[in-house]
Amino acid sequence: MSKVPQVKEFDGYPVVTSGKMKYLDTKASSEYGIPSAVLMENAGRAVAQAALEFAAGELKKQPAGLKVVICCGKGNNGGDGLAAARFLKQAGAEVKVFILPPKETGYGELVVKNLEAARAAGVPVAMTEKGDLDALLAEFAGADLLLDALLGISAVGKPVGPVHRVIQLMNKSARPIIAVDIPSGLSPDTGHHSGVYIMARLTLTLGFSKSGLMAAHAQKNTGVIRVLPIGYPQALIDEARG
Repeated sequence: MSKVPQVKEFDGYPVVTSGKMKYLDTKASSEYGIPSAVLMENAGRAVAQAALEFAAGELKKQPAGLKVVICCGKGNNGGDGLAAARFLKQAGAEVKVFILPPKETGYGELVVKNLEAARAAGVPVAMTEKGDLDALLAEFAGADLLLDALLGISAVGKPVGPVHRVIQLMNKSARPIIAVDIPSGLSPDTGHHSGVYIMARLTLTLGFSKSGLMAAHAQKNTGVIRVLPIGYPQALIDEARG
């Protein structure tokens, strides 16, 4: 079994495993009264702001001239990407979203809410059709920046199906990629991958850094790592250090 890197703190915040992150998210809601929807809204706002800072600093692009394509998964990582799309659009960027098809039971409540909000804000959202994935390459080629919001900390194993191909096409585009929370395909706990993974220029990890991002072998795939505060109370941050 791959070892979890034993780094305790990064960027002034505790480093956590995926299991601990899920526990802290639940506790934020149940004990501190912070709804998951609020955390997702905060995450989207923070990701958008950091993406605009990256575009200004690295690409010399202001929002009005910036073209961003966001690839969203069917889970809450995709919800974070949809929220970010709305804030990027509000800032003046040209944004397009491509989202993976839902499970048979549909998208989760937070994804549905942010999907509706993105469309209401005028963000074009298209579903990635299995037979037409290669058409995404042209969309990526026309973008200045790609955001990876495909797979979050709950994903396990090798990405398969449409998400596998979307990851390949994002990397093939040679456009700079910003990963939301973790680069899709990397283990949040060990930083290892199974051969299909995003190669990010910047990873915007939400709330706390994930232990896998701290692994030396993961660094070439994460790019620069930034921790984005998304509204956890100080007491919960202190508990995460325990």
